[in-house]
Amino acid sequence: MSAAMQRVRIGGACGFWGDSAMATPQLLQVPGLQYLVYDYLAETTMAILAKARAKDPALGYATDFVQAVMTPHLKAIHERGIKVIANAGGLNPEGCRDALLQVADKQGIALRVAVLTGDDLMPQMDGLHAQGVRTTADGPLPERPLSANAYVGARGIAQALAAGAHVVITGRCVDSAVVLGALVHEFGWSWQDWDRLSAGTLAGHLIECGAQATGGLFTDWQDVPDWANIGYPVIDVAPDGSLVLSKPEGAGGLIHPGAVAEQILYEVGDPANYLMPDVGCDWRHVQVERTGHDTVKVSGARGLPAPTHYKANATWQDGYQLQLMLAIRGIDAPLKAERTAQALLTRSRVMMAQLGLGDYSDTCVELLGGESHYGPHAQAHTAREVVLRIAVRHAQAKALAVLQRECASSGTSMGPGTRSSFSGRADIQPVIKLCSFMVPKRQVRLQMQLGDGVQDASDMTQPQAGSAPAVTGPAPSTLESTTARNEPMRDCRLIDLTWARSGDKGDDENIAVIARHARAWTWLRTQLQADQVQAYFSHLVQGPVLRYEVPGLQALNFVLHQALGGGGVCSLRSDPLGKSFAQMLLDMPLRVPASALTEPTTGDTP
Repeated sequence: MSAAMQRVRIGGACGFWGDSAMATPQLLQVPGLQYLVYDYLAETTMAILAKARAKDPALGYATDFVQAVMTPHLKAIHERGIKVIANAGGLNPEGCRDALLQVADKQGIALRVAVLTGDDLMPQMDGLHAQGVRTTADGPLPERPLSANAYVGARGIAQALAAGAHVVITGRCVDSAVVLGALVHEFGWSWQDWDRLSAGTLAGHLIECGAQATGGLFTDWQDVPDWANIGYPVIDVAPDGSLVLSKPEGAGGLIHPGAVAEQILYEVGDPANYLMPDVGCDWRHVQVERTGHDTVKVSGARGLPAPTHYKANATWQDGYQLQLMLAIRGIDAPLKAERTAQALLTRSRVMMAQLGLGDYSDTCVELLGGESHYGPHAQAHTAREVVLRIAVRHAQAKALAVLQRECASSGTSMGPGTRSSFSGRADIQPVIKLCSFMVPKRQVRLQMQLGDGVQDASDMTQPQAGSAPAVTGPAPSTLESTTARNEPMRDCRLIDLTWARSGDKGDDENIAVIARHARAWTWLRTQLQADQVQAYFSHLVQGPVLRYEVPGLQALNFVLHQALGGGGVCSLRSDPLGKSFAQMLLDMPLRVPASALTEPTTGDTP
């Protein structure tokens, strides 16, 4: 390998459909950039794309990728020889390609665009039903799915780049595959080199959420400068998979080991066995090292043999929902809001029954500003201004039209200080639900198309020995106590000891808690247990809570099952993706030994 190819430089330009349009032009200023990667897809996004395709078969892809990103910047990207990889194809990669080629033709650019197909499982759904395939929640597959897609890996991306593609558009590949495919192509890694594949997956995972790696959502948000011009991530990856993370010179944001550790553990579940299509990942011993003011090095990923099945998701329509927002102000605003909600629900139920429409299938009442999501930990009972949020679900749209109409009456017939509408009558929306299931890789035939050429890109991975068991933290009794005899105790909150970030996996919630320093870690790993976290969130969590240790990052990863009211589009909550859970947990009151609050200095022992 030549000296020039010792590292591959990749910019993460998009973390979700709707991310900032400033990312691409900002990253185009980075010297030596070789790849721009874009991640558009999430479970909720797939449901949105299914709705769009149902209305217009020509849609079903992330239109912003073509219109807002590639159209204004395609010439600059092409002239610099930067290659683009995006999962913007969603449910219609060919449609996305055709739209992009039209743009290139108008701009006089001879663009080679590859598409990866085969993740669409809709043609196989009848067969999967006949095989008795069930969801991961042990339920039946939907009878009338709107979409069904396997989460595929990076093999087709590497093939497309080897065939000379300038742009690679995929369907539902996993988020990190857009980076892993480039690295396998550039470095010639084997598809059985598990440690490097895990490291490449970590590289992709680190930048797949855009600015979340460069200060976005960081616990210490006050320390992150210039949100308006936050820098998007740039990684320089070495042949061994280690990487240096940076951001464009002069951009805002913050390269901080704590923020990077938050992103590494974001939504990974068990860090000892994070299963991706191409590799099983063990990230318990990953380390983050500051190497400069605006750079950190990330290394230490380990790999396990790839699974023999793909995870797949299916969507289907299951009734309708309505969300109402009312502003209520004045003395005892939370009490007025609660009474308003119950009055509107009672009135609408009576009217629905008179019409023979039956009761709601689900309801949710929240007081935004009244801290209703905090449950017993709320501290805003005397708030004088709240937003009453009522969300309801029913099998028939005409049933929800009753509450849609009646909510306006609260402005004159209920509590003083009520504004019954923010922006006119709320819309009734179809409910697009999602389920997960597993499908053998041998049943998913993938293809890479470039021009008139078609290559098979299927993964026929065979079972191999080797897997990592779930690793939970030792019980407190097996570890030495951190409290020295007669050491003074101090009152604090969890945020004084840790950083934390949270996110969703369907109906499960993932909270990563990272110690700020070695003494905090010594306390954290012995004292913060799963049962404490479960008790703290008992008003929201219906299932068990599991705890995983991550010694390389001095962190704990908690997975809270059945925590999000169904999660994503299946939830009526105002935080269906669980983004606020870490913020709530960081406010947990603690009583700790004074030493746990003090960062060791050089020569100290923790």
